[in-house]
Amino acid sequence: QVQLVESGGGLVQAGGSLRLSCAASPSIFSSYAMGWFRQAPGKEREFVAAINRSGGSTRYADSVKGRFTISRDNLKNTVYLQMNSLKPEDTAVYYCARSPYLLPVLTTQYDYWGQGTQVTVSS
Repeated sequence: QVQLVESGGGLVQAGGSLRLSCAASPSIFSSYAMGWFRQAPGKEREFVAAINRSGGSTRYADSVKGRFTISRDNLKNTVYLQMNSLKPEDTAVYYCARSPYLLPVLTTQYDYWGQGTQVTVSS
């Protein structure tokens, strides 16, 4: 059973930073691409960032490019999302997910999801 557990969400003022973590089990984490998505109330879940198996390639949504950084530590089975210069429109539940594809952006390309962590950015 693959489990993904996100942490690091919270309340932050606009312009601030947060780092999300997603711990995965079991150790097959390193064989899969990982991604972050977010879902705001009343909106569809949207792609934020993805990273390939080795961590050498990444992809970002235009809305977060230059502000967010995705990274992974395959020894710790953990993927991170460093979020800087946060804006109120970044407020959402953030989910990590696992994918057998290279750098997927569609929710249908991910097979396991975490439970999500709330990020709230106040203006």
